[in-house]
Amino acid sequence: MVSKGPEGKVCPTNLLHAACPTRMVLDLIADKWTALIIYLLGSGTKRYGELQREIGGISQKMLTQTLRKLEEDGLVKRTIYPEVPPRTEYCLTPLGESLKEPLSGLSQWAIQHLPEVEKARKAHARKKGPESLTA
Repeated sequence: MVSKGPEGKVCPTNLLHAACPTRMVLDLIADKWTALIIYLLGSGTKRYGELQREIGGISQKMLTQTLRKLEEDGLVKRTIYPEVPPRTEYCLTPLGESLKEPLSGLSQWAIQHLPEVEKARKAHARKKGPESLTA
């Protein structure tokens, strides 16, 4: 399969190629903030403040950047209501909705395999020595 890269150059669809458009889409949806925003918007329309409150650890700058990127890529729709003060809401587009099932599968995998990952992390930390347990 062949697709066009960011400069219009033809490139094979190869996720390992840096300029592959498919890889760029995968990079977008593999981002931790994207996954969390899609997951949260999967339950319905949210205002900016709701998103920021519900997604622990995300900065205002990162939330804004991620929402803009998701809107640009057609996964999220932003609606601004002409009120005082203005109200802005975010929801998934049909394309964004199509990510709910794959992300749900990844979430279920994480939940199911968390004990194994934690066990591996502890074993690795023991191999590195006591100083790695406090880091």
